[in-house]
Amino acid sequence: MHPFYIGLLHYPVYNKNGDIIASAITNLDIHDLARCAETYGAKRFYIINPFEDQQRLIKRICRHWTEGFGAGYNKHRRDAMSLVSIAASLETAISEIESNEGETPILIATDAVRNTIKNINYNVAKKIVASNRRVMILFGTAWGISKELIEKSDYILEPIFGVSDYNHLSVRSASAIILDRLFSQFTIFRE
Repeated sequence: MHPFYIGLLHYPVYNKNGDIIASAITNLDIHDLARCAETYGAKRFYIINPFEDQQRLIKRICRHWTEGFGAGYNKHRRDAMSLVSIAASLETAISEIESNEGETPILIATDAVRNTIKNINYNVAKKIVASNRRVMILFGTAWGISKELIEKSDYILEPIFGVSDYNHLSVRSASAIILDRLFSQFTIFRE
């Protein structure tokens, strides 16, 4: 499998009124997405947040698990949290990937509702992530990634649909489902 990256975007995202905001980080998002990143083989997990106070909080949480008491207490959590990188913007994260990899990553954004000509299904997405190109899978917080940023993405992954009309999963749940669909070693359910 070729290296891929995960981005958790806190700006620009929508609030419930449709306004562009910057959302706050949550401890659970950091831990759970880092654990997903480690489980499915991501090279880095970028937390994208423009606020310095939020960045300091992320660093403090990660340091506890990678250098502090938590590093010796839970090796598995240390390994997962060591994948976390902080970026003030998506452009900064992409620039760092370009610098390290020598190429611009294909940006696959996730969205719970939008259907555009850039939408791809999971079969197409699996082929893209299995290619020789670097890929960044972008997850949004709050009420989703801004339309302008979605339109700048190379592809938009089809939404996750359950059995009801309700479609507002937490980013932790959605990322776990999406990464499993894209990277799981199992393609059939076992009895």
